[in-house]
Amino acid sequence: MLKIRLKRLGAKKQPSYRIIVINSTTKREGRPIQELGYYNPKSKEMKFDKAAALEWISKGAQPTERVQYLIKHCNEDGTLNYVKKETVKLSKKALAKKQAEEEAKAAAEAEAKAAAEAEAAAPAEEAATEAPAEA
Repeated sequence: MLKIRLKRLGAKKQPSYRIIVINSTTKREGRPIQELGYYNPKSKEMKFDKAAALEWISKGAQPTERVQYLIKHCNEDGTLNYVKKETVKLSKKALAKKQAEEEAKAAAEAEAKAAAEAEAAAPAEEAATEAPAEA
Protein backbone atom coordinates (compact mmCIF):
# COMPACT_ATOMS: atom_id res chain seq x y z
CA MET A 1 0.00 0.00 0.00
CA LEU A 2 1.33 3.43 -0.92
CA LYS A 3 1.28 6.31 1.55
CA ILE A 4 1.75 10.03 1.11
CA ARG A 5 3.49 11.11 4.28
CA LEU A 6 6.09 13.39 5.79
CA LYS A 7 9.80 12.57 5.93
CA ARG A 8 11.49 14.39 8.82
CA LEU A 9 14.64 16.39 8.21
CA GLY A 10 16.42 19.12 10.14
CA ALA A 11 18.17 19.47 13.44
CA LYS A 12 16.88 18.79 16.92
CA LYS A 13 13.87 21.03 17.71
CA GLN A 14 14.08 22.52 14.19
CA PRO A 15 12.05 20.13 12.07
CA SER A 16 11.40 20.43 8.38
CA TYR A 17 9.66 17.80 6.31
CA ARG A 18 9.56 16.51 2.79
CA ILE A 19 6.21 15.34 1.46
CA ILE A 20 6.82 11.97 -0.18
CA VAL A 21 5.08 8.98 -1.72
CA ILE A 22 6.43 5.77 -0.19
CA ASN A 23 5.48 2.16 0.47
CA SER A 24 3.76 1.88 3.87
CA THR A 25 6.12 -0.85 5.10
CA THR A 26 9.25 1.26 4.44
CA LYS A 27 10.83 3.17 7.33
CA ARG A 28 10.17 6.88 7.71
CA GLU A 29 13.52 8.01 6.29
CA GLY A 30 13.52 5.33 3.59
CA ARG A 31 13.90 5.92 -0.13
CA PRO A 32 10.75 7.51 -1.54
CA ILE A 33 9.01 6.68 -4.81
CA GLN A 34 8.48 10.40 -5.48
CA GLU A 35 9.03 13.65 -3.60
CA LEU A 36 6.06 16.02 -3.87
CA GLY A 37 7.43 19.01 -1.97
CA TYR A 38 8.57 20.28 1.41
CA TYR A 39 7.00 21.80 4.53
CA ASN A 40 8.51 23.80 7.39
CA PRO A 41 6.07 24.00 10.34
CA LYS A 42 8.10 26.67 12.18
CA SER A 43 7.96 29.27 9.41
CA LYS A 44 4.77 27.88 7.79
CA GLU A 45 6.69 27.70 4.51
CA MET A 46 5.60 25.09 1.99
CA LYS A 47 6.18 24.17 -1.62
CA PHE A 48 3.93 21.38 -2.84
CA ASP A 49 2.91 19.73 -6.13
CA LYS A 50 -0.81 19.42 -5.46
CA ALA A 51 -1.65 17.99 -8.91
CA ALA A 52 0.83 15.12 -8.47
CA ALA A 53 -0.53 14.40 -4.97
CA LEU A 54 -4.11 14.23 -6.25
CA GLU A 55 -2.94 11.95 -9.08
CA TRP A 56 -1.32 9.58 -6.55
CA ILE A 57 -4.49 9.63 -4.43
CA SER A 58 -6.54 8.69 -7.50
CA LYS A 59 -4.15 5.76 -8.03
CA GLY A 60 -4.87 4.56 -4.48
CA ALA A 61 -2.21 6.18 -2.29
CA GLN A 62 -3.41 7.01 1.23
CA PRO A 63 -2.39 10.41 2.68
CA THR A 64 -1.75 10.74 6.40
CA GLU A 65 -3.86 13.16 8.47
CA ARG A 66 -1.23 15.92 8.34
CA VAL A 67 -0.73 15.55 4.59
CA GLN A 68 -4.52 15.58 4.10
CA TYR A 69 -4.58 18.92 5.96
CA LEU A 70 -1.75 20.28 3.81
CA ILE A 71 -3.50 19.23 0.60
CA LYS A 72 -6.74 20.86 1.76
CA HIS A 73 -5.06 24.16 2.72
CA CYS A 74 -2.70 24.37 -0.25
CA ASN A 75 -3.00 27.15 -2.84
CA GLU A 76 -2.78 26.39 -6.55
CA ASP A 77 0.84 27.61 -6.67
CA GLY A 78 1.83 25.12 -3.94
CA THR A 79 2.09 27.48 -0.97
CA LEU A 80 0.32 27.05 2.35
CA ASN A 81 -2.86 29.05 2.96
CA TYR A 82 -2.29 29.46 6.71
CA VAL A 83 -4.97 31.11 8.84
CA LYS A 84 -3.98 31.83 12.42
CA LYS A 85 -6.61 30.85 14.96
CA GLU A 86 -8.15 33.81 16.79
CA THR A 87 -9.51 31.87 19.76
CA VAL A 88 -7.94 32.54 23.13
CA LYS A 89 -7.62 29.73 25.64
CA LEU A 90 -8.79 30.72 29.10
CA SER A 91 -7.98 29.22 32.47
CA LYS A 92 -10.73 27.44 34.39
CA LYS A 93 -11.20 30.43 36.71
CA ALA A 94 -11.42 32.90 33.84
CA LEU A 95 -13.80 30.62 31.94
CA ALA A 96 -16.08 30.27 35.00
CA LYS A 97 -16.05 34.06 35.52
CA LYS A 98 -16.93 34.67 31.85
CA GLN A 99 -19.82 32.16 32.03
CA ALA A 100 -21.17 33.79 35.20
CA GLU A 101 -21.05 37.23 33.53
CA GLU A 102 -22.86 35.90 30.46
CA GLU A 103 -25.56 34.25 32.62
CA ALA A 104 -26.06 37.46 34.63
CA LYS A 105 -26.31 39.49 31.42
CA ALA A 106 -28.85 37.03 29.95
CA ALA A 107 -30.91 37.16 33.16
CA ALA A 108 -30.89 40.97 33.13
CA GLU A 109 -31.99 41.03 29.47
CA ALA A 110 -34.81 38.56 30.20
CA GLU A 111 -35.96 40.67 33.17
CA ALA A 112 -35.91 43.86 31.07
CA LYS A 113 -37.87 42.13 28.31
CA ALA A 114 -40.50 40.89 30.80
CA ALA A 115 -40.83 44.40 32.25
CA ALA A 116 -41.28 45.89 28.78
CA GLU A 117 -43.96 43.33 27.96
CA ALA A 118 -45.75 44.11 31.24
CA GLU A 119 -45.73 47.85 30.47
CA ALA A 120 -47.10 47.20 26.98
CA ALA A 121 -49.87 45.00 28.38
CA ALA A 122 -50.84 47.47 31.18
CA PRO A 123 -52.12 50.32 28.93
CA ALA A 124 -54.12 47.86 26.87
CA GLU A 125 -55.83 46.55 30.03
CA GLU A 126 -56.58 50.11 31.23
CA ALA A 127 -58.12 50.99 27.86
CA ALA A 128 -60.25 47.86 27.94
CA THR A 129 -61.58 48.61 31.44
CA GLU A 130 -62.28 52.30 30.71
CA ALA A 131 -64.27 51.74 27.50
CA PRO A 132 -67.23 49.87 29.10
CA ALA A 133 -67.40 52.38 31.98
CA GLU A 134 -67.98 55.31 29.58
CA ALA A 135 -70.73 53.55 27.66
